[in-house]
Amino acid sequence: MPDLGFQLSNLSFAIDLRVGHIVHFTIGEKGRVLSPLHRAPWVDDPDAVFEETTPPNVRRLSGDFFCAPFGRNDVEPAPSHGWPANSAWSHSGTEESGDRLTAVFTLERKVMGATVEKHLTLRAGHPFLYQEHRLLGGEGAISVAHHVMVQMAAGGQLTVSPKAFACTPDVALEPDAARGRSVLAYPSETSDLTSFPLANGGAADLGRFPPGERHEDFVTLVEATMDEPNSAPGWSVASRNAEQDRVLVLKNTEQLPVTMLWMSNGGRDYAPWSGRHSGVLGIEDARASGAGHADSIRPNPLNARGVPTAFTLSDGQCISIRQAIGACSIHTDEGDVVGLATGSGQITLRFAKGRKRSLVFDDGFLGGL
Repeated sequence: MPDLGFQLSNLSFAIDLRVGHIVHFTIGEKGRVLSPLHRAPWVDDPDAVFEETTPPNVRRLSGDFFCAPFGRNDVEPAPSHGWPANSAWSHSGTEESGDRLTAVFTLERKVMGATVEKHLTLRAGHPFLYQEHRLLGGEGAISVAHHVMVQMAAGGQLTVSPKAFACTPDVALEPDAARGRSVLAYPSETSDLTSFPLANGGAADLGRFPPGERHEDFVTLVEATMDEPNSAPGWSVASRNAEQDRVLVLKNTEQLPVTMLWMSNGGRDYAPWSGRHSGVLGIEDARASGAGHADSIRPNPLNARGVPTAFTLSDGQCISIRQAIGACSIHTDEGDVVGLATGSGQITLRFAKGRKRSLVFDDGFLGGL
């Protein structure tokens, strides 16, 4: 089952139908081709070695994929991150007009009895990939997340919409020193993203990636505006030093109230990671607990503080989850990103040097749920 590709004007994407991962997304911009998404080095390596228990989502690890549930799958039998990230999708059809292309895919398995659809849209002149996932019917409760991965070969800056706090889980991703290591403190919490506690003392600025050498870390950021109806979109902007571009990820904060950062920087020593998966930042917008499906649907430290961690499925209901991924070049006269606003059919980035830049954007897409 080969990857299936689509193109509209200067935009293109491809999807791996074996697991529903976006293989790549490219944007042509003034003689450059921007490629914001990461693909693991072993995916195209015929000699790659895997532990027997390695799930398909790791074997085919690419770009972005939809998790339902997020993380540990301990309610309904399935690999980690659920069937949408680990099993086959069918191409249901493509709608194309002169300036718009939407490809629709259907997961061949059910999730808690629900049908899952993926709608991926390109619009001419828009440097974005617009995503919508629909959960149709089903029974019970499910956590969800996007799993955007960005390669930052020489690090860079991460700027995000206002957050209430950041926290790490009880246990590090790799607690066994024989298999890997982390640099952040577990568990820990702070409202100051520029000063997150480190395991060995001191603090890291979460706005600067990476925060250390040869580490694997995970931290959850909670939106400050998730309770406000019609609030501005949540957003993350990763400004990449080596690639000289900015990757933009936008969401609806009422639907996806947390952003989980996965920092994969050579901190896993076992196959297929083998210390070679480095400089990768996961920007994982979610409605979930990082502790897995079961934890997401019961009382947990996040929902105890008013942060929803699951959707409730029901017969005849459609839950629509939307997100947008885009990119633009870095201009030398801009400096760091200090803010982002949407409106009037565009996104406006504000920079430390006082400049602004606008990108064409469907500002009704995220709010039109």
